[in-house]
Amino acid sequence: MDASTGTKQTADLRDSLAAERTFLAWIRTGLALMGFGFVVARFGLFLQQVEFMQHAASAPSYGLSLWFGTALIAAGVLVFLLSAWQYLRWFRQLNQGGTLPAGPSMQAVLVASFLALVGLAMVIYLVSVRGDTNRHLNNHEEVSMAPAATATKGIIDKRSNHTVEQTVEKLKSILQAKGVTLFALVDHSGEAEKVGMKMPPTKLLIFGSPKAGTPLMLAAPSIAIDLPLKILVWEDAGGKVWVSYNSPEYLRERHGLPAELLQNIAVVEALATKAAE
Repeated sequence: MDASTGTKQTADLRDSLAAERTFLAWIRTGLALMGFGFVVARFGLFLQQVEFMQHAASAPSYGLSLWFGTALIAAGVLVFLLSAWQYLRWFRQLNQGGTLPAGPSMQAVLVASFLALVGLAMVIYLVSVRGDTNRHLNNHEEVSMAPAATATKGIIDKRSNHTVEQTVEKLKSILQAKGVTLFALVDHSGEAEKVGMKMPPTKLLIFGSPKAGTPLMLAAPSIAIDLPLKILVWEDAGGKVWVSYNSPEYLRERHGLPAELLQNIAVVEALATKAAE
């Protein structure tokens, strides 16, 4: 009789300790979720600080990281509550002579499923953030790596992925496809070579459309100084090729153009971007 009683007490003690270990494991899981959630929530702020230190003109929004982090912290709190409720239920069950359940833990399955969904959403989010950041950094590189000419007010420099000759030919094809007249192609480097001087490849394309330019000159005659539109394709001392043009917004402000006519000169930006790709 004593032996059997001792055996029963030992088994009950083991079950109690097993329940307590499970409870403590869930507490650690909850703490990990809350800690990771805090890191994720601060991730967006970290990216914004990086953008700020890089002197970015406009930092993209990273507000979703706050929601992901909040969801993980809320999941940690829920794990605390559920594990405490489960531990108390098991403890009462053991005191009544019952045993711990032998099947899989639904709480563990639910938490694992939730974390899998959050993890998948974060992967998609981070991939999109990376793409936005890369585009933003490329735009920033166009400004920061451009030579001193970029600092001139009203001039935008875009890095070309082709040689000067290839970029010029691509731009000519685009103009022809869009029915835009190419009035002149000035080969500055070629003219320099004719007089025995050397300079990196530099070519200026002058193009436009009377249908788009006439309303501009009627609204502000002084814009005739900057028309037809121009795109300069040139190579710097480091061998990098740039596509430069007057900012449409700068031209609008310089000549006091009506806002509704900005689209008549904004085409230069789309053409330069397309040629540089």
